[in-house]
Amino acid sequence: MSFQIIPAVDMKGGKCVQLVQGVLGSEMVSLEDPAAAALNWVARGAQTLHLIDLDGAFEGKRRNGAIIEDIIRRAKPLGIEIQIGGGIRSFEDAAALLSAGADRVILSTVAMQNPQIIKELSESFGKQAVVVGLDAKNGQVAIEGWTKLSGKSPTDVGRQFEEFGAGFLLFTNIDTEGLLQGIDIRPTIDLIQSVDIPVIASGGVTSPADLLNLRDAGAYGAVVGSALYTHKFTLEEAIAVLGTK
Repeated sequence: MSFQIIPAVDMKGGKCVQLVQGVLGSEMVSLEDPAAAALNWVARGAQTLHLIDLDGAFEGKRRNGAIIEDIIRRAKPLGIEIQIGGGIRSFEDAAALLSAGADRVILSTVAMQNPQIIKELSESFGKQAVVVGLDAKNGQVAIEGWTKLSGKSPTDVGRQFEEFGAGFLLFTNIDTEGLLQGIDIRPTIDLIQSVDIPVIASGGVTSPADLLNLRDAGAYGAVVGSALYTHKFTLEEAIAVLGTK
């Protein structure tokens, strides 16, 4: 599969927002209607959507479920892949989303607290459905909505979850997330070279050149949020540069 440009639709309070470095209270409202945002990216060429329930990430309870289900219902018939994260705190939470039509679920905090859940989900739904989110700050994996540091490095944690059956790793560099100052590719390269499963990159993508660098480094794809919403470049421009459609 070609390198995937994956637009992010982050939801908080029923609206589509963007956070700066994951800090609660820094959100910028991008659009009132997350479903409209998601379907706009599909119409403009996205093959995969990245849906995040920020209320779930910070509170541990998914509060935008009805919106997410609506997006799944409208996007899946178009052949769109959908990955979902935020507030998935149990096997049952993940199973419900996969059963509702999600292609992949992203687990972060619960994976760190109970790694066995990754093995259980992989055995039940296949490893391709299981993404472990490794969100790094100052070289450490952050958990609980990026509010706490685990003391563990992304490469060590990535190898651990590959052994447990994760099919993908989603690596977010919080140090560059939302700042629109470009990527710091070194941590992503380190992780890609440490594991044999696909790595999806996130955090700081500001230009098509960042996407080219991630593709050339061996990333499966890149989640893009603020740069698209603030018109640093268009999805069409990125697709043209990478030749992904």
